Amino acid sequence: MILEKMKMQSADILRQNIEKLAEIFPSCVSEGKVNFDSFRQLFSDEIIEGDEAYNFNWVGKKAALVEAHKPIRKTLRPCIEESRNWDTTENLYIEGDNLDVLKLLQESYLNKIKMIYIDPPYNTGNDFIYVDDYSITEEENKIQSGAVDEEGIKFISESFYKENNKANPRFHSDWCSMIYSRLLLARNLLADDGVIFISIDDNEQANLKNICDEVFGEKNFILQMPRITKKSGKSTEFFARNHDNLIIYSKTDQCKFFPLKHNDAGFKYRDEYFNERGFYKLNQTLDYDSLQYSTSLDYPITIEGITYYPGSSYENYQKRKAGIYNRADWAWRWSKDKFQFGYDNGFVIIKKSKNGSRIYTKTYQNASIDGDRGNYFINYKERTTSVSSLTFTENEFSNDNATKILNTIWDKKFFDYSKPLSLLKFLINISTNENDIVMTTAHAVMQLNAEDGGNRKFIMVQIPESTDEKSEAFKAGYKNICEIGKERIRRAGDKIKADNPLTTTDLDIGFRVLKVDSTNMQDVYYSADEYSQDMLADLESNIKADRTALDLLFGCILDWGLPLSLPYTSEVVDGCTIHNYNEGDLIACFDENIPKSVMEVIAKKKPLRAVFRDNSFAADEDRINVEEIFKLYAPDTRVKVI
Repeated sequence: MILEKMKMQSADILRQNIEKLAEIFPSCVSEGKVNFDSFRQLFSDEIIEGDEAYNFNWVGKKAALVEAHKPIRKTLRPCIEESRNWDTTENLYIEGDNLDVLKLLQESYLNKIKMIYIDPPYNTGNDFIYVDDYSITEEENKIQSGAVDEEGIKFISESFYKENNKANPRFHSDWCSMIYSRLLLARNLLADDGVIFISIDDNEQANLKNICDEVFGEKNFILQMPRITKKSGKSTEFFARNHDNLIIYSKTDQCKFFPLKHNDAGFKYRDEYFNERGFYKLNQTLDYDSLQYSTSLDYPITIEGITYYPGSSYENYQKRKAGIYNRADWAWRWSKDKFQFGYDNGFVIIKKSKNGSRIYTKTYQNASIDGDRGNYFINYKERTTSVSSLTFTENEFSNDNATKILNTIWDKKFFDYSKPLSLLKFLINISTNENDIVMTTAHAVMQLNAEDGGNRKFIMVQIPESTDEKSEAFKAGYKNICEIGKERIRRAGDKIKADNPLTTTDLDIGFRVLKVDSTNMQDVYYSADEYSQDMLADLESNIKADRTALDLLFGCILDWGLPLSLPYTSEVVDGCTIHNYNEGDLIACFDENIPKSVMEVIAKKKPLRAVFRDNSFAADEDRINVEEIFKLYAPDTRVKVI
C-alpha cells in the first residue's frame, strides 16, 4: 500500500489559479501553462498584437506577483506556555512576517475572514518596511530574512525589516512591491461579503489606491475617509498635517455594512409616548447658525400665539428676507413639512428661560424621523445612523485618545503609533456579525464582544521586531513587540472582565500563540528521489529532531486546511499518544511502530482524516494492516503519512 504523503508547504496558488482557468477556458492552458496570447484573444474582437492599455506599474511589480504565488516550506509552531486558555480559546496570536503568515493561512482561512484592518508602514522616509528582495539568492534571502546567520544557524534578527529612506532609488517601488504581494494574499482570505480597511497617510495613499483598484477591483472601492490623528501639527508655515486616511474596499458587491446603534446616554426623559418610543433626550435647538444659509429653511413658526424666527430676532429675519444675509446665517434645521410632522407627533418641545423661549427637537430611544423629498414617517425600529467623514474627525478617533486608553492598562508608554480603540471597535461594529472572524487588534474585538454579547474571533499577526534597548518597553523586560502585544491582550482582557463582571462570564479573552518557523521536515522529505538507499538508511528520520508531536499536528492542520482554533484533546493508548483535533476532523499518532490495537482504536473513532509518520510502520505488512483496518472500521477516512 502506498499511503499518500502530505505536501507540508503552503498552498501553490499559481497552480490552483491555472487549474481554475483551465476549467473555464481549456484552450488557454496547455501542459500546465497559460497561453496568454490565446487568453487575450478570447476577450477581443480584433487581432491582439500588444495594444497599449491603462495600468499601474513600478520596478519589481512582476517579482512581487511571483512572490505572492510562490509556496513556502514553513510552518506554524504552537507555543502553549505563552498562550492564554489554550484549550478553550478561539483566538489566534501569530508571530512572524505577515507575508509568510498570509501564505500559510491560504487554505485554512480561504474566504473565511469577514473583516481585515491593516496599518502598514507609511513610508515617510524614516520608517522600515519588510525585507522583500526577490532578486537575491536563496542563501542571501535566508540570511537577510533572519532565518539563519552566515553560519547557517537559525535566529531572529532585525533584518526582518530594512530602513527605506528617500535616498533609495526604488523608494516608492520597494514599498509598492511590499504591499502588493500582501494585499493579493489578504484578498483570498476575505469572505465574499468581507471588507478591508487600510490606514495610510499622504506619502503613499495615491499608490495604495492604485494597487487596491487592481487587487480588489475599482468597482469594489467603497470610500477614502480622512481621520484626525492629533490636535495639531505643522508641515508648513500654513498647513497642519494632522490626519491620515482610511481606505475601504470590499471583496465583492455582496458586502453590507451594519448601521450604528445610537448611544443611549442622555435618554432620561419620559412623555406620553414612552410605552411606544421609550425615553427621549433633547437635541440641539431647531434653529442654528447655518454653514450654508438657505431661504427655504428661514420661515416663521407660530405656536400657541407666539411666533418664532431663526435666531429669535424678527429684525434680522426681515433683513435676510430683504437679501441682506451672510453665507452662514440663521435658519431652521428642518423644512416646513418636516417641522409640522414633528410638531404634530411630539418630536419638538418648547423650552422657556429668562431670555425667552426656544424650540428644541427630541430624539427617542426607539423612534426617529426619517425623510426624503417631503415624505416623513416615524421609524419604530431600532434607531441607526449612517457614517460620514465627519465621524473620523471626532476626538475619540484620534491618536491622542489611543494614548489615554493604553494608560488605563499601563503606567508607561510602550507604543508610539497605536490606533485608538474606539476607531477599531467602530470599524468592527459596522462590518461584522457577532460570530465572524476578524484580522485586527485583539483589544477592540474583546471590548466590542463584551458590549454586545458577540463571539467574534480575532487573528493577530505581528512580526517579532526587537524593542530599542533605550526604550521603556525594553527596560520593562519586553524584548520584542510580540511580548508587549501578548501582555496587552492579557491586561485588556482582565480589565474588560473586571469592569463588566455580570456580562462577561463567557467572554473569550484567551489566545493561541503560533510562531512562524522553518518546515518540520528534513530536506529528504521533499527530494527523497535524490537520495540513494544507503543514504536513506543513514537518516534516522525525515522529521527535524527539535519538533514535537504538537508541532507535527499543527503542520498537518495547515496542510489539510483546517482552522487553527478548534478544540484539541489527546489520550494514551498502549503507550502511544493519539491526538484528536475537533472530535475527529483529524486524528494523528506520531509514535513509531504503532501496534495494531492503537490503529483499531483510531479507526473505530471514524475520523474524517488520519495521519501517521512514515516510520510508524516497521514493515510493509504493517502498512497493509493499516489499509485493512481502515477498510473495515472507517472506509471513508482519508489516511496520509508524513
